[in-house]
Amino acid sequence: MEVHIFNSPAELGAWAGKKAAALLKEAIGLRGVAHLVLATGASQFETLRYLTSDSDMEWGKVILFHLDEYLGIPLTHKASFRRYLQERVLAKVPPLQSVYLIDGQTPAAGECRRLNDLIRVHPIDVALVGMGENGHLAFNDPPADFNTKDPYIKVQLDQKCREQQVREAWFDRLEDVPLHAISMSVSQIMKSSHIICSVPEQRKASAVRDCLQNTVSPLYPASILQQHPSCDICLDADAASLLSTSTITQATK
Repeated sequence: MEVHIFNSPAELGAWAGKKAAALLKEAIGLRGVAHLVLATGASQFETLRYLTSDSDMEWGKVILFHLDEYLGIPLTHKASFRRYLQERVLAKVPPLQSVYLIDGQTPAAGECRRLNDLIRVHPIDVALVGMGENGHLAFNDPPADFNTKDPYIKVQLDQKCREQQVREAWFDRLEDVPLHAISMSVSQIMKSSHIICSVPEQRKASAVRDCLQNTVSPLYPASILQQHPSCDICLDADAASLLSTSTITQATK
């Protein structure tokens, strides 16, 4: 794991988008195809803006998987992550080789089986992820399940996670936020060859500190990224504001 600190979300996004593009192009050059996992949410705005503007990317050689999705909301809902990816990625680039999005309106058990069968034959080259205010990785809220080997699982969203969705204006009221979601599991995320975790904003500072400075623990789900051999943690100055001097020094070496 390497930690990178930037002056602004725009700088963070440009670096993360450029790094993701380079890794995808490398995979295409080696195998003729690249497998990509995309997160959604506010943390990914700048990264995806840069990535989708790369005119040299051979999108027809990219296979896309979706990180997580609420259960029970339609594609037309403003919080739908399928809608997010359609509008912010798929509508901005040429057609991809394949796109596998999570349908949160079908029974979770069957949808997880469908996705699990697909992703098992598509090793992931690059996963773009974020970190929640509660330290969650995808929708794996604390205490996260580090042991399940199923690639996609049904999860229950905790109170802090649901409150974050209201603060980010994806929902108008807490009672509108679904209680459950389908999420890529922690073990599946960790199978990705490369992970880029983008975390902007002051409101994530406590989670960043807890996940980067504590021992790896399900209580701090994103702390597991400390154990990944090729993971870039991209922070802006606000998100990094509670890190100890020693952590920052190590990160900038």
